[in-house]
Amino acid sequence: MSEYPINRGIGKPVEFKGLKSQYLFIFAGGLLAVFVVFIILFMAGVSQWLCIGFIVSASLLLVWQTFRLNARYGTHGLMKAAARKRHPRFIISRKSVPRLFTYKRRKETDK
Repeated sequence: MSEYPINRGIGKPVEFKGLKSQYLFIFAGGLLAVFVVFIILFMAGVSQWLCIGFIVSASLLLVWQTFRLNARYGTHGLMKAAARKRHPRFIISRKSVPRLFTYKRRKETDK
């Protein structure tokens, strides 16, 4: 039986067969989802060969996409790309220019 090193040391990301950090969870979750879809299709009465063909093609697509994302974005790049999409490109201020430079004090309430 072969041994596969999972972790390389303290402070380094978890890596297995080239997949790093969150891509391991994407890969495992995707394979689990494909398996659940197979079970649902098989129990629904879909042809066995159609189920097998769908599962093989979906699994190959999942493996290809996961390794492609891993190679493209790296360890934390996928999270950075998602954060970049949520960050506003421009901050628009609709106040007039003189109003930007004046400061009004708030009135203090009497106690």
